[in-house]
Amino acid sequence: MQTSDGQARPVLLVTRRLPDAVEARAARAYDVRLNPNDTPQTARTLVERAAGADGILCCAADRLSAEVIGALPDTVRVLATFSVGTDHIDLAAARARGLLVTNTPGVLTDATADIALLLMLGAARRASEGESLVRAGAWTGWTPTQLMGTHLGGKRLGVFGMGRIGQAVARRARAFGMSVHYSNRSRLPADLEEGATFHADPEAMLAEIDVLTLHCPATPQTHHWLNAPRLARLPRGAIVVNTARGSVVEDEALIAALKSGHIAAAGLDVFENEPNLHTGYRGLPNTFLLPHLGSATVETRNAMGFKALDNLDAFFAGQEPPDRVV
Repeated sequence: MQTSDGQARPVLLVTRRLPDAVEARAARAYDVRLNPNDTPQTARTLVERAAGADGILCCAADRLSAEVIGALPDTVRVLATFSVGTDHIDLAAARARGLLVTNTPGVLTDATADIALLLMLGAARRASEGESLVRAGAWTGWTPTQLMGTHLGGKRLGVFGMGRIGQAVARRARAFGMSVHYSNRSRLPADLEEGATFHADPEAMLAEIDVLTLHCPATPQTHHWLNAPRLARLPRGAIVVNTARGSVVEDEALIAALKSGHIAAAGLDVFENEPNLHTGYRGLPNTFLLPHLGSATVETRNAMGFKALDNLDAFFAGQEPPDRVV
């Protein structure tokens, strides 16, 4: 197909089904290859569907390994991911191939922060146990000691990774009467810190908090960062929340701490090897589990798609994409 000036439109492979508004905009600007059935892409199908494509709009569920990137046709010049995280893409392989990569930062901050608070409240107030009781028809009525949980007011929140999302979670937590501690690669300016207590050493922060919320990127340095020794540093009865990446948590260690009661509860939206999460979580009553819903609002997912298309539009117009990663 051609544009109004007679130029051939770039061919864009969209790996998964995206919100209707995003796909409609993509169809107006590109010769799009959509995935209307939202079929997960294997390495083979992704490479096959990319034949003749100029760009790819992928998602966090796609695995763009060095092998896959090396097998992509030479026509593919840009890869826009419908996500902030890029751990599903081998960036070194993309760089070596000369493949430009963009992401979608900023637009999902509030939605993910809301989910972090939902997980925090759900874990603290034993929401999963309560809902299961009602759905099973096993609730016999109110009793004075039924499902007593933890009140967040007055508790100390520890934020590991004080970027956009970590700061948004801290603001929400203050409204619940929590004090905020954080550990980050560098200390924030006072206006962004908003009175939070900075810990240059995250190990030191763990002993000073009641709730730990994880907001760091997935890197080799943060892989299984929350392990048995670090869990042991948390006070008995602490709560753990993760909306970052599943690989940041060592599952066996967290499950053991939940079983022993050292960790009172965990609220988790992300899992290592998702959707094939560790089966040990499912049987634990003190877990509040969600299926990676951090950015799952209509408004946010549309904004993510539009941002990905903004980057693609800039690239094909010969301009620098605003959210270039590589």
